Amino acid sequence: MRAVTWHGIEDVRVEEVPDPRIQQPTDAIVRVTSTAICGSDLHLYKVLAPYLQPGDILGHEFMGIVEEVGSGVDNLAVGDRVVVPFNISCGSCWMCDRKLYAQCETTQNRDQGKGASLFGYTSMYGAVPGGQAELVRVPHADFGPIKLDGDLPDERYLYLSDILPTAWQGVKYADVPDGGSLLVLGLGPVGLMAVRAARQMGIETIVGVDLERPRLDAAAALGATLLDYEAEDDIPAAVRDLTAGRGADGVLDAVGMESHGSPVSERVIGAASRLPKPAARAAIEHAGIDRLAALHLAIDCARRAGTVSVSGVYGGAMSPMPLMDIFDKGLTLRHGQCHVRAWTDELHRLAKDPSDPLELEGFATHPGVPLDNAPEMYETFQKKQDGCIKVILQP
Repeated sequence: MRAVTWHGIEDVRVEEVPDPRIQQPTDAIVRVTSTAICGSDLHLYKVLAPYLQPGDILGHEFMGIVEEVGSGVDNLAVGDRVVVPFNISCGSCWMCDRKLYAQCETTQNRDQGKGASLFGYTSMYGAVPGGQAELVRVPHADFGPIKLDGDLPDERYLYLSDILPTAWQGVKYADVPDGGSLLVLGLGPVGLMAVRAARQMGIETIVGVDLERPRLDAAAALGATLLDYEAEDDIPAAVRDLTAGRGADGVLDAVGMESHGSPVSERVIGAASRLPKPAARAAIEHAGIDRLAALHLAIDCARRAGTVSVSGVYGGAMSPMPLMDIFDKGLTLRHGQCHVRAWTDELHRLAKDPSDPLELEGFATHPGVPLDNAPEMYETFQKKQDGCIKVILQP
């Protein structure tokens, strides 16, 4: 089969690899109809290179048709249309019983000190072959895949794999009170989904911050109040002006470790990622830092006794934090991988609603891209060229 494989920093290729096969009774094989490039994939493209091996298959947002099921899978049949959550969870362990699926104890990577395994996301999370491929082996298919009804376009359902529940959880974690305000930092795919989610939840004041004009325009079309990161002299002051002088009730950091505004950190991270793999992993795990401009901005913009919700990925072991401000302001911080299946029922209902209340159709700026064009689309997405916000590949 054809698959998108990693071969080095900013070097992904589409090549022939062996077809996956059933390995456990609870496995299924899914033929992929649509698969997306996620913002988190860009971390693999560059920053997290020390945790990848040449030939690793990328991708964790995908959907398709069931081709084969193991003997332990009785909830799916050949021919079923499914979307697959990016985290792999058993559905029956202590964590899963509490809907903490990203911490599934059956697929936890204890040797790495990490949570549940993820599709296509490095040796830290199980080195499970990903979904940017023609075929995927889906472990724990007796629980994970979401069976779909009807014949709506793939784009209605694909985002249930990651960015929609990630945004939904991020907004929920922001704990915005009735009549309150939400600040969304970063209007990439998750940030724009968060604006949709906040609107659906009835949050009255939604403020979005970014520095890319196409992303600002997209948020404006959804009804958000905009702050241009490069044009505003003082973003926290501007947020306070919009929120009765207090700051936002909830702030969602949808940017993460590769934010703008931290040139020194950027150089340090770039240097670490190019070290020999054992040295690079040691540097990241014991002395790593992140580009923290977005997170520090979130803390500054939140009102006293407010909440900062972090959906953006961070990985630095030694990242400096303004603990005095966090303590003095009495902030609540919530973060972590999305527990995708915790949100499936309500989001599936919204996705298949004929009125498309979340405006999922047309969200992708680059839909229907042939899988063979993945290398150039990784570069386009990383460099934010051609107004790129979301890419959907079709094998």
